[in-house]
Amino acid sequence: MEGRDGSGAELPPPRRCELPAAPARRPPTRSPCLSLAGLSVLAEEPHGAAPVDFLQELPSCQSARRRRGGTQERRPALLGTGGGRGAAARALPQEGGELADRPVREHPKCMADKRRARDFQQADTERLSRWKKWRRTSSKSLKKALNEVKGLSSYLVLWRQDIHSIEGKFGTGIQSYFSFLRFLVLLNIIIFILMFSFVTLPTIISKYGIFNSTIAYISPKNIEAICTIYEPSGNKGLVYFYTYLKDLLSGTGFLEVTSLFYGYYSIDAVWISIMRYNLPLAYLLATFAYLALSFLWIIKRSVEGFKHNLVHDADPFQSYCNKVFAGWDFCITDPNAARLKHRSLQYELQMDLQEEKLKQKIAERSVEERLRIYSLRTFINIIVIAILSGCFYSIYRVTVFSQENSNDIDNANSQVNLLVQYLPSIVITLANFIAPLIFSFLIGFEDYTPAFEIKLTLLRCVFVRLANIGVLLFSLWSQISDCGSDKCKPCGYNYKLYPCWESDVGQEMYKLMIFDFIVILALALFVDFPRKLLVTHCSCKLVQWFGHKEFEISDNVLEIIYGQTICWIGTFFSPLLPAIATIKYFIIFYVKKIVLIHTRKPAARPIRASSSNFFFLVVLLIGLLLAFIPLGVSIARIPSSKACGPFRNFNTSWEVIPDTILQFPTGLQKVLFSMASEAFAVPFFVILCIIMFYVIALARAHKRVVEQLREQLVLESRDKMFLIRKIAEAQRYP
Repeated sequence: MEGRDGSGAELPPPRRCELPAAPARRPPTRSPCLSLAGLSVLAEEPHGAAPVDFLQELPSCQSARRRRGGTQERRPALLGTGGGRGAAARALPQEGGELADRPVREHPKCMADKRRARDFQQADTERLSRWKKWRRTSSKSLKKALNEVKGLSSYLVLWRQDIHSIEGKFGTGIQSYFSFLRFLVLLNIIIFILMFSFVTLPTIISKYGIFNSTIAYISPKNIEAICTIYEPSGNKGLVYFYTYLKDLLSGTGFLEVTSLFYGYYSIDAVWISIMRYNLPLAYLLATFAYLALSFLWIIKRSVEGFKHNLVHDADPFQSYCNKVFAGWDFCITDPNAARLKHRSLQYELQMDLQEEKLKQKIAERSVEERLRIYSLRTFINIIVIAILSGCFYSIYRVTVFSQENSNDIDNANSQVNLLVQYLPSIVITLANFIAPLIFSFLIGFEDYTPAFEIKLTLLRCVFVRLANIGVLLFSLWSQISDCGSDKCKPCGYNYKLYPCWESDVGQEMYKLMIFDFIVILALALFVDFPRKLLVTHCSCKLVQWFGHKEFEISDNVLEIIYGQTICWIGTFFSPLLPAIATIKYFIIFYVKKIVLIHTRKPAARPIRASSSNFFFLVVLLIGLLLAFIPLGVSIARIPSSKACGPFRNFNTSWEVIPDTILQFPTGLQKVLFSMASEAFAVPFFVILCIIMFYVIALARAHKRVVEQLREQLVLESRDKMFLIRKIAEAQRYP
């Protein structure tokens, strides 16, 4: 009787696939032909006769023969080989070193084999010497102690109970946002410790004479005296209380002369006993260190998400199966969240079916319809570009106006002065709020698939938020390097308006971060909670429709990534800015938690934790890469201030590196300069390209292996159905 596969199609005629016996000591390997060999006992003849040949008719065996081109591959026999206890004992010493070191309970074996392996290990232990027994016992005790310490350390994780509670009520998608927020808190704590230990603490030690320390001041060389004049606007004498409040919000006044900003670190070296501490070099290396640390940490965390996306890049059929059979989130315990999850799964399936219909509709479009769609998309993209251009131009003009007029207003008009100083931050916040709303409205006319609509909208929102910071910095640098009418000829920059331009840039980053924090708190207090009160105490349909606001994960993530990008850029100009960012995110965590629990509901289209974590880290990496550009220009191109800061004796901040190298021995100088030459850079770049191509090829090979494993899983199901049919036939016709 001819076999049939799972779909009912007839299988090819049976062919023999003889399996020669394996050597006595060779461990069994997995064979596609015998993937269900454990069931073959049912097919054996009595009294030790040879197995029935229908095992060779398995679909997996036939597929393997076709893949090998009809040739037979030597595989060890899994049937008819005696061995029992002795075979398991002989096979154990030949296992891989990694498997042999693992406990027996972790071996991929059945319980009988595990018992035999355990007995063999106990018998082998009795023959060991006392020294080896002690080493093995101490090793096991140490591993057990480390596991206990690791288990106890999990209770010290920040917000562990809160995040588990959020995960239980709202699922893993929203939990991923709070886990991402915790990651940014830890990252900023590490950056703050780095900058404080190597930059702020040595300066404080030297200025206050702790540990017999002294300060080494070196006046700038070949610099006109007019470039070294810097008079911070610190509050002197009796001042009004609201002046302190204005200074606290704008970073001017008494804050300008503190360790918060770049101008405070105006020393060249710190002498502690007989040790000389090169502060300019430490300042620059600490900047490189926190950027490199952030980059490596983000890459390390995103690798897992990349692997997950690479492996789970499934076809539509597998996507449907995952949603139907594995789409439920078992962490949900709240009944309302469970009902919402039911609706979200139904909505996802509807969206998938809608996308399939839309793809079919796109394939059936006529030439006229395609021309209409492409023309409409071109027109909408022109509108998007016009909106972006308007935002960028407004930020540029407002920044120029704020910088030119903030110091010209009389101190009596403190409110007006504060408003003028905050104009760039206000315009940037309005652009970040209005532009995404317009993009979300316009995307509905472009006739994209729902999944692509979300990605394109998020991409535009990311570009708006991060590009606004770039435009602000470009506006500041255009004012700093404005050399019209020989304004910056003596010093290389506009010394009249910006005697210490690094502190001014740090103040702008400080104001952006403070204003962003104020906006988040204001939205929670004056928008979210009043909306919840209206929904609770008003039964109007319009209020009910407007009041049920969802917790949009993507918008909240872009909000904190925007703040983190400001922190990365501003840390060079304000070394203590990571401490402010840490306090800000710490408060935001509890604010968002209260808002989520009391005023919001989960999104109808939730994002899975695996995909969302990878997406968050990719956007965060984009923000970090964009932060490299302004910092690189500030360090390598723009002349450093000659009136403040640790780099006042250098033309640019980067010059401290070659100046330090020139103090090294001659041999070491030649090695370092040769590493910076083209003769070293070109081969190094070629080697990096080769490594990159190798990694890409390896990833493709792994992807092909994953596809083959998926095919093998399909064949496994067909094998089971084939064997069940054969067993049923054998029982029907004894």
